[in-house]
Amino acid sequence: MTRLRLWLTADAPASRWQAQAAQAFAIWRSFARNPLAMLGAFIVGALILIAVFAPFLAPHSPVGQNLSMRLMPPSAEHWLGTDELGRDILSRILYGARITLLIVVMVAVISAPIGLIVGAVAGYFGGWTDRILMAITDVFLSLPKLIMALAFVAALGAGLQNAIIAIAITAWPAYARIARAETLTFRNSEFIAAVQLQGASHLRVIAVHVLPLCMSSTIIRATLDMAGIILTAAGLGFLGLGAQPPLPEWGAMISRGRSFILDQWWVATMPGFAIIIVSLGFCFLGDGLRDVLDPRQREGR
Repeated sequence: MTRLRLWLTADAPASRWQAQAAQAFAIWRSFARNPLAMLGAFIVGALILIAVFAPFLAPHSPVGQNLSMRLMPPSAEHWLGTDELGRDILSRILYGARITLLIVVMVAVISAPIGLIVGAVAGYFGGWTDRILMAITDVFLSLPKLIMALAFVAALGAGLQNAIIAIAITAWPAYARIARAETLTFRNSEFIAAVQLQGASHLRVIAVHVLPLCMSSTIIRATLDMAGIILTAAGLGFLGLGAQPPLPEWGAMISRGRSFILDQWWVATMPGFAIIIVSLGFCFLGDGLRDVLDPRQREGR
């Protein structure tokens, strides 16, 4: 172990592989020194494990109804109580982690690449290309995300798939702005000019040299945005426009539990706690990644 540590902390790496490993080790050490970032990583890791092993962790069926056990308070049999149809709330929250993780991943996979490409192209070419693309971006940024997501879902129809598409459509402009700003900082750099003199096409310059340099900022923004994505998805589910019954979506669970909030508080409170904890986890993780991946943050320390 000591030999491996010395190899990772060597002042003069002997190979490119050793240099990359040493850089990754330094980033990890810096990340591990941030307790909130570690807490966020733990929460996100727990969310992933819960989503994967939900069938083994859930004590009851998430959709099985038992009207004789409806609105039961937390007990040894039902740790978080039951809802208005006698379904176990803990089991529904555990299975709901799958839907939440699916929404977060799919929105990030769809919106981040779109915004990254639009911003890189706008920053690289400039001129009318930049003006047109950024004008479109500003139109999307000028409207509140939730209102715009509601409009798209209303047009596409209620459902989990349409909710994912609607949220992704509202999320990409932020990535475009960041990618454009990053691209403008090195668009006229010497290494870009050298690559162009070697005969590289614009497509190759953008794909091989520009986009990788924008990745760290995009990853940080995506991680920080995941909390907002979760809240937007919960808002759509609360209004009945997201995942449809009997899927155990957290926002929809809160919506059904609001009728019993005074007497049977656990029906709406428990999924609300799940949303808060997971959102905080992504916020803490995003802050930690920003500290270790953003060059400006590293220079300030």
